[in-house]
Amino acid sequence: MKAIIMAGGEGSRLRPLTCGIPKPMVPVLNKPIMSYIIGLLKEHKFNDIGITLQYLPEVIRNHFGNGSDYQANLKYFVEKTPLGTAGSVKNAETFLDETFIVISGDALTDFNLSEAVDFHRKNGAIATLVLTRVPCPLEYGVVITSKDGRINQFLEKPSWGEVFSDTVNTGIYILEPEVLNFVPEGQKFDFSKDLFPLLLKNRKPLFGVVLTGYWCDIGDLRQYLQAHYDFLSGKVGLPIPAKEIRSGIFTGNDVQIDPTARINGPVFIGENTTIGRNCSIGQFTVIGLGCTIQEKTSIKRSVLWNNVFTGPGVNLRGAVLGSRVQVQSGSNIYEGAVIGSDSVIKERCTINPDIKLWPHKMVETGSVVRESMVWGNRAPRRIFGLEGISGITNVEITPEFATRVAAAYASALGAGARICVSSDIYSPSHMIGDAVICGLRSVGVRVVKLPDGITAMHRYAVRKLKCDGGIHVRVSPRQTNFLNIIFTNKNGGNIARSLERKVENLLAREDFKRADFAHITETQHEREIPADYLEMLSSSVNKKAIREMGLRIAAVYDHDSAGRFLEPLCRELGIDIKRLDMAETWQLPLNWRNYKEITAKVADVVTGEGLAMGIIMDSGADHLALIDNRGRTVQDDMLIALTALLILRSRGEAVVVPVTAPRAVEALAEKYGARVIRTKTAVQDFYEKLVHQDNLAPNGSGWQISQSLLHFDALAEIIKVAEYLSTEKISLADLIDEVPSFFMEKKETQVPWEAKGTVIRSLIEEMPKDNLELLDGVKVYHPDGWALVLPDPEEPVCRVFSEGSTMEIAESLADFYIEKINNIVGPVKKIG
Repeated sequence: MKAIIMAGGEGSRLRPLTCGIPKPMVPVLNKPIMSYIIGLLKEHKFNDIGITLQYLPEVIRNHFGNGSDYQANLKYFVEKTPLGTAGSVKNAETFLDETFIVISGDALTDFNLSEAVDFHRKNGAIATLVLTRVPCPLEYGVVITSKDGRINQFLEKPSWGEVFSDTVNTGIYILEPEVLNFVPEGQKFDFSKDLFPLLLKNRKPLFGVVLTGYWCDIGDLRQYLQAHYDFLSGKVGLPIPAKEIRSGIFTGNDVQIDPTARINGPVFIGENTTIGRNCSIGQFTVIGLGCTIQEKTSIKRSVLWNNVFTGPGVNLRGAVLGSRVQVQSGSNIYEGAVIGSDSVIKERCTINPDIKLWPHKMVETGSVVRESMVWGNRAPRRIFGLEGISGITNVEITPEFATRVAAAYASALGAGARICVSSDIYSPSHMIGDAVICGLRSVGVRVVKLPDGITAMHRYAVRKLKCDGGIHVRVSPRQTNFLNIIFTNKNGGNIARSLERKVENLLAREDFKRADFAHITETQHEREIPADYLEMLSSSVNKKAIREMGLRIAAVYDHDSAGRFLEPLCRELGIDIKRLDMAETWQLPLNWRNYKEITAKVADVVTGEGLAMGIIMDSGADHLALIDNRGRTVQDDMLIALTALLILRSRGEAVVVPVTAPRAVEALAEKYGARVIRTKTAVQDFYEKLVHQDNLAPNGSGWQISQSLLHFDALAEIIKVAEYLSTEKISLADLIDEVPSFFMEKKETQVPWEAKGTVIRSLIEEMPKDNLELLDGVKVYHPDGWALVLPDPEEPVCRVFSEGSTMEIAESLADFYIEKINNIVGPVKKIG
């Protein structure tokens, strides 16, 4: 049989290690990753091997030649332009005249490839995907198969809400030549995104086989280090390319180790390396060829490439050093730092954790390097959460971080983009907002600065000013001392996950664009936006009817933040506000949990003084609770149902709600002859679906509701409710009584990150297919209700939402799935 190794990868997430070499040439235990793949193929009788090349092809061709050193026949196929995974194999079509295997040249595996071939032939497959199970499936293609291995469903790089399995595509395929008939000539075409969905659509026999063994897609620096640790600890079923001179100590030829040196295996030391007096070489250290480690150097859990020099008294901790790096005496390099080839660290320097130095950098004597020597400090691989980026003020969300992430966002949008920036009234938000502007301007985009305001004002401004996107900084409504950085698109909604990933990748590579002197623009100020926003709100309602009604309400809000919009809006509409000051109890800004604790106090004022309603609104007008004239609290699910009722009563043709909304919405929609559109719970999905539905709404005369405003703007919700009470001459309690009764429960349980995919896969396999919905998480329908299991994207928990025909049924459903999840996960070890 023949094989194809895909070796065109650039390895951008492995920079600076891949600045001068393609990803398959990055060494693991001093050998290029691809050499292990060739060895594995040879072990399973694949002698004729084609190699697809694109990035720096000569580096690979010069190293491996015709394959004679590996007793293999190697043939190369170079792409002039990127053709995608399937397109690159199509480029080698003349070579592939029989069943063949496709395997990545930059993954480390010991899979039994013969087992996969046997499975493929036994099932008469046109294509067989080699699958494996991983703890965190977010970065891979998730796959579900039937019991016989036939593939039913797969999804590329899902969010936690979309995870339906922990079984993922390894990028190893057994294929029949006829699959290439489905791949267009000379076009970019991918296996997972294009070819396999096409084969499924055409009902071709597409199978998946789960193999046991080791597999690591070395996609980033963390995985690169982990691959070394796994190899040395015996997890990889491949031979270590060195002799074991003592237990766990592997060395090449001509290694000189001073008798006073302390070596604690497992370690790997390449040939012609010298270890000096009183050196300490700790576990999971890999040292390349021809290195010189001088006296009293201490190295732990680090990977050194070839010809590295360390002076006396150097300390290396969990670092990666490229070839020919010099680390001079007394210098320290800490966890996660990566030093590019040919760099020089002079005497008594400190390289802080996770710093990256691109090749050929010089660090002067006595320096403390706190920022990477490209454009800044490090970035975690996944930084976006439920809504934008959240973190502890000035610890995780720092000015340096904000500058870099803003530059990454601007780079993702491209040259010529126009970006709105705003923040709330608080000083930490101002600080981060200023840093955001610096980052944006450094890329050369045009920045529009808005006055202090709320999130809804920002969303309005992005649309009104026709910007390409925006960034709003606010105190977190969920966690004390946290800030949120919200990234918006041209519609004012949160950016798509694909753009979030692009920003994360740019940040991780730290090679985003910098504008030259002539292209750094001045900031444009739009000072009239708050007034324009208030005018938009007030003009969207029947002011005359509201004024004539003379509504009196009680309200709890932050006078200096949301109050700067609520108070003039109510004056304009003739609404009399009795403000309940909570400053004596709590220091502002409060998080939403604090506000929700005072509903009883507001209810007492509303019922005691005969007011039309009460409102509780957080400082950013992002969250709202209403108190009706009977003292009942309307929030969360009931507020969604009430909002749906307002839309339906206005003769809306469709109402959009998240998948967690109660079934009462369907009952109301049936009453008004409308339909319900359910969306994922993620803000970007919900908002974009709302905007789409708003655009479909008729533009004729009459009372038209913008659904996106009602769901994402507490001020809009308040005045629309006030308008409806005024025009229809009914009370809020009477309006709420129209909503059918419903009973819902919400619970959560601890689930380690690495177990979330297993939980979802297990639930899908166990539950009847006819009762399942996989729009977001796993939703299971029961005769008297439903339950939704949703992995949280920010915390190691799974949340369970349930609804029943009675409260007892809702609670029992939630408890049932919590117990199921706990049984799947098993005992959760608590960290002391």
